[in-house]
Amino acid sequence: MSGKTRVLVVDDEPAILKFLKPALEATDYEVSGAGSVAEATKRIASDAPDIVLLDLGLPDGDGKDVIRRVREWSNVAIVVLSARDREAEKIEALDLGADDYVNKPFGIGELLARMRTALRHRMERKDETPVLKVGNLEIDSIRHRVTRANEEIKLTPKEFELLSFLARHPGKVLTHKQILTAVWGTAHTEDTQYLRVYVGQLRQKIELAPSDPHIIVTEPGIGYRIAEA
Repeated sequence: MSGKTRVLVVDDEPAILKFLKPALEATDYEVSGAGSVAEATKRIASDAPDIVLLDLGLPDGDGKDVIRRVREWSNVAIVVLSARDREAEKIEALDLGADDYVNKPFGIGELLARMRTALRHRMERKDETPVLKVGNLEIDSIRHRVTRANEEIKLTPKEFELLSFLARHPGKVLTHKQILTAVWGTAHTEDTQYLRVYVGQLRQKIELAPSDPHIIVTEPGIGYRIAEA
């Protein structure tokens, strides 16, 4: 897996995914597809995409059912793509929790702009700064990119999630349990060795001297602390 922003395209017309996939991949998105309400709901739960492009006319129900179900447990950005242009449809989709509504046919430029806005708004609503700075690192939470002096540092999705969580708490000591719960879930709260392995991998990529780390600092017997910006 890459650290790219993940997009799930929910549409039962294969031509839509065929049209969108190369355009989105060309702008550094990772694209997958689903063709029904049931498949979309399952994929959002299992794959945790960053943004969903959702058609309303699906074979096993209405796309608004996806919004309704997913909003019970997920804050994923959702942009509706639909040929339905009635104002009432738009209002209902937005009231259910969609971030935006784009009419078919649409231009790729407009869609990309709407996607960027939806992602940015989701970050702001979660009180997350879209770009975090730690030392000489910049962590872009929207594009899932880490750079140093404009040079990208390649991280796996889990490494990026770990670094982002630490970076949102600069200077604060975070316990092993806090980190494991936030990044891996409650089933892994005792897997401290697993966490050590990931921190070691991360240090090899982001520290100038991994054996003498200054960005991710170990608090012996407690957890880790990331340097303040």
